[in-house]
Amino acid sequence: MSDLTKLTLKAALDGLKARDFSSEEITRALVANIDAANPTLNAFVVQTTDKALEMARASDARLAKGEGGALEGAPLGIKDLFCTQGVQTTAGSNMLRGFVPPYESTVTSNLWADGAVMLGKLNMDEFAMGSSNETSAFGPVKNPWKSKTSNAELTPGGSSGGSASAVAGDLCLAATASDTGGSIRQPAAFTGTVGIKPTYGRASRFGMVAFASSLDQAGPITKTVEDAAILLRSMCSFDAKDATSLDIETPDWTQSLGKSVKGLRIGVPAEYVVDGMPAEIQALWDQGIAWLKAAGCEIVPISLPHTKYALPAYYIIAPAEASSNLARYDGMRFGHRAEGTTSLTDLYETSRAEGFGKEVQRRLTIGAYVLSAGFYDAYYVRALKVRRRIAEDFDNVWDKVDAIVTPSTPSAAFALGDKQIDPLQMYLNDIFTVTANLAGLPGISVPAGLDSGGLPLGLQVIGKALDEATVFQVASALEDAAGFVAKPEKWW
Repeated sequence: MSDLTKLTLKAALDGLKARDFSSEEITRALVANIDAANPTLNAFVVQTTDKALEMARASDARLAKGEGGALEGAPLGIKDLFCTQGVQTTAGSNMLRGFVPPYESTVTSNLWADGAVMLGKLNMDEFAMGSSNETSAFGPVKNPWKSKTSNAELTPGGSSGGSASAVAGDLCLAATASDTGGSIRQPAAFTGTVGIKPTYGRASRFGMVAFASSLDQAGPITKTVEDAAILLRSMCSFDAKDATSLDIETPDWTQSLGKSVKGLRIGVPAEYVVDGMPAEIQALWDQGIAWLKAAGCEIVPISLPHTKYALPAYYIIAPAEASSNLARYDGMRFGHRAEGTTSLTDLYETSRAEGFGKEVQRRLTIGAYVLSAGFYDAYYVRALKVRRRIAEDFDNVWDKVDAIVTPSTPSAAFALGDKQIDPLQMYLNDIFTVTANLAGLPGISVPAGLDSGGLPLGLQVIGKALDEATVFQVASALEDAAGFVAKPEKWW
């Protein structure tokens, strides 16, 4: 085998079962890549090399007996939002620096039960609040890709930037991630990888550090659509410890891959044509529509009229829920505790000022404001009503279409530092992705082309609630038509 680290998850699993190589071999190869690349890319905040090798040897023993789970021996990266027993979990924040959970998240428990190997914890925007992975207390993650027209270091997107960078840079076979307003799909689009957010409630939120509880959802970032289907199945399950978990069967989504899309009705929403959208994004969208039409799909123009209110509603609801969720980190009950304070109020204020970064502080301030007396009805309640209208927009088109295709992002990856000055410009990165979170729908980003600078661009497929099967079916057709095989040129 020439380079084990370049394998897809599916190819690695097949090779492990065939005993072409061992889990320890592929784990050591990936660890070597991490050791070489991480000082530059900053994708991993914790490396668990000894634990990984121990898990790999245990997998090899099971494989030698012809046993093993669906992910047996596959080395993965874990976003630092998922609690991992005995391994530091910080959510990218000084508030939780040094926190070692005494328990395991349900998602990662599922992965270990299926035989996966943990390479370490992946960098992320602090408490998942960000679209560029620049708010992390551990410093920004760098995108393995660079533009042909500039030597600038680029964002891998956020908040799951570490996951996307590690997968694109061949530092792990695949990675867990989370999506509150696009934090799986946007980084996937920026790094030429595949990322899916399943229907809200498919994957348990138990053991995930909370940002916005009605929006947060776990999902994978992988090299291919097939890999996403494999990993998502292991991540999803009913969980009595999560009140929002859906008590439904988890299908084998690989059965949807490669199926003909002939006769499927694909919606194209007029509202996703936005002012200032680069011509390259529109051209890619047009190309994606043409590919699906050529494959036998019926293209149906649709309207989602409340889309223009999605970002404002999201940036009221998400900060409001964050304000509530993060109130527990006060220096008394949980999180960083400031030294030398003179009163209880001083302890609260100083602990939170030291523990939280500026973006988290900004969103908590917004959240506290919209929940305060006199503004609750004017902002928060109104945003909830808009959210309902956005969900109804989707409900009203599902009798006309089977899935919806849009761009994943309004641009290719931008340079680190470019949009930090203006938070509103940063928030606009979520313009195509937040609607799926507000409506609780599945959405996937598939790499489908390159811009003029040679940077990857993605197409998004949004489906009906619990219809990931059709989402994967359409995504597989787009992946086949695009034939995207580009990889970043190694500079790190």
